[in-house]
Amino acid sequence: MNKKINLAIIFGGKSGEHEVSLVSGRSIFNALDKKKYNIHLIGIDKNGNWRLGKPKDFWINPNDTKKIKLNPKSILITVANYNGKTYLINLANGKKIASVDVFFPITHGTFGEDGCLQGFLEMLEVAYVGPGVLGSAVGMDKDVMKRLFREAGIEIGKFCAWEENDCSTKAIAGAIEKLRFPIFVKPANLGSSVGISKAYNKKELEKAIKFAFEFDTKIILEENLAGREIECSVLGNDKPIASIPGEIKLNSDFYSYTAKYIDENSAVPVPKADLDKKTIKKIQETAVKIFKTLGCYGMGRVDFFLTKNGKLYANEINTLPGFTSISMYPKMFESSGINYSKLLDLLIEFAQEKRAQKNKLRREFKA
Repeated sequence: MNKKINLAIIFGGKSGEHEVSLVSGRSIFNALDKKKYNIHLIGIDKNGNWRLGKPKDFWINPNDTKKIKLNPKSILITVANYNGKTYLINLANGKKIASVDVFFPITHGTFGEDGCLQGFLEMLEVAYVGPGVLGSAVGMDKDVMKRLFREAGIEIGKFCAWEENDCSTKAIAGAIEKLRFPIFVKPANLGSSVGISKAYNKKELEKAIKFAFEFDTKIILEENLAGREIECSVLGNDKPIASIPGEIKLNSDFYSYTAKYIDENSAVPVPKADLDKKTIKKIQETAVKIFKTLGCYGMGRVDFFLTKNGKLYANEINTLPGFTSISMYPKMFESSGINYSKLLDLLIEFAQEKRAQKNKLRREFKA
């Protein structure tokens, strides 16, 4: 009989996507095969504390995306490497709680999806699901990401990226001339549509810029690309594969946080988009190219705009996409013949494979 894998799911975190991450973590736990894994639940609260919880009471208000939160009475822990093994440590008494073979971070947003957490897990030399430090960092920074897209010859829309000192009256006038209204304004390093606004005039633009700077020190302004919102999931390490593309059909102005997670009537996610074979192939090939261009492995969801004349524009990649029961990443692979539970197994296998590759590397050099 195969030995169970000691798996730790990490969710929550210090980001505007905290609540969504809690929902993703719970969905993953519910879908995992308990015969294959010894599962440990690690929730990072909004103060950055790491907590270990039990399935029955770790998620408070679990069915409400607005009110869901971690149980504040759960124990505080840290993680440490000792003699080649990674352990969960009780902060109250310093005792080892359990060893971990693989971490499954589903910490959307800053401090969890941007390379910070991945760097910590690399220091532990432990297997973890999803892209590494580089892929996570450039996948989170929409400015750097789009510049790499452009360098690779991938079609993108017009954009401007600013830090607060760049935001002058002259710069705003230049952006209006370049991008034309309506203009999207976003924090450069955030996801789940947090901090995003769509401005139709100068007054709205100035308000949107101020709002975006509340969430990040760098923002991005993008032209409005009229077209279908198409998504494609990517899975794998050295030979990644792409799912059947899906589509977000909007009943609202844009795919906002509310549309994604709260108001089910604002948007209709369609896991299998109505597209011809040629277009499907182009989307899949471009999604894989983007995945490789950014140095990603494990998983990623690539978002596109498809115009009426068939032109495909890359929007962004999400390196730790949503994993709720209705999230597009697992739903698109389900449409491609890989169900949720099997998808989780594959992601964990890819994490172990990548760790094994890294463990073969030389760490010493003698001249």
